[in-house]
Amino acid sequence: MLAVGVAATFGLLWYGNPMPLGTDQFWLIAERRMNSVIAMAVVALCQAVATVAFHTVTNNRIITPSIMGFDALYTVIHTSTIYFFGVAGIIGARTTTTFVLQVVVMVALSLVLYSWLLTGKQANMHAMLLVGIVIGGGLGSLSTFMQRMLTPSEFDILSARLFSSVNNADPDYYPIAIPLCLTAVTLLYLNSRNLNLVALGSETSVNLGLGHRFHSIYTLVLVSILMAVSTALVGPMTFLGFLVATLAYQFADTYDHRYLFPMAAAAAFVVLTAAYFVMNHVFYAQGVVSIIIELVGGLVFLYVILRKGRL
Repeated sequence: MLAVGVAATFGLLWYGNPMPLGTDQFWLIAERRMNSVIAMAVVALCQAVATVAFHTVTNNRIITPSIMGFDALYTVIHTSTIYFFGVAGIIGARTTTTFVLQVVVMVALSLVLYSWLLTGKQANMHAMLLVGIVIGGGLGSLSTFMQRMLTPSEFDILSARLFSSVNNADPDYYPIAIPLCLTAVTLLYLNSRNLNLVALGSETSVNLGLGHRFHSIYTLVLVSILMAVSTALVGPMTFLGFLVATLAYQFADTYDHRYLFPMAAAAAFVVLTAAYFVMNHVFYAQGVVSIIIELVGGLVFLYVILRKGRL
């Protein structure tokens, strides 16, 4: 798997470069392509680790962190920007400040849900997930309403922005996105042994002396940070995390998160780099990469549901 990822990375950097190897122009093009590879690495790490941790806390390997409304919130932010400020507004909003605000808003929404529904004697994980679905549906309806009021040219520009793509990632975001990603991933990895106990269920983990509720909220906060960074960086990717987490469960064949996290992250990086290389340099269809990934992830999702027969 690592060999495929390395080969795809080298292919993205060097294949099809029109300049002679070793020249300044060659390295200039390779450097610009490297920005896309960095975005793929950040997104792969965020989506993979966040999804595996989310599956553990919710004790459900079907749902994904996107159920909390991150995708819908990203859509409504960009739709409202172009609705109120026009094309100039959404182009001018492509700044580091806007990126930080998107991350803060997404994490704040999650913290409100966690503090409201996961604290106190009536804490209920399923209620939190249902509220997240309802909020996502409400935000989606609001976005649809505003999109119907846009002109065709505005809607075309908005549609291009809402499609997840590494081209949406601005290198100016990296000094903020990369430290946030690495910090959250490191904290989750260091908490792997506790997550192994959380996976046993609330009653079992409490009997073993683990604060199940504390570790659940702690994990969900870190998951929110990872999902917010990934979504604000390249856009919504609903099924990528589910796809690579499912692959990790099959390949790793263990419940130990010390192995699941690296396996899922490696699978995500291979999927992204290989997909972009094939679609860019074989089929010359750059704009459909995320669509293909989501299609495959959705088919795997349906297969898993049909095989299990329940959510």
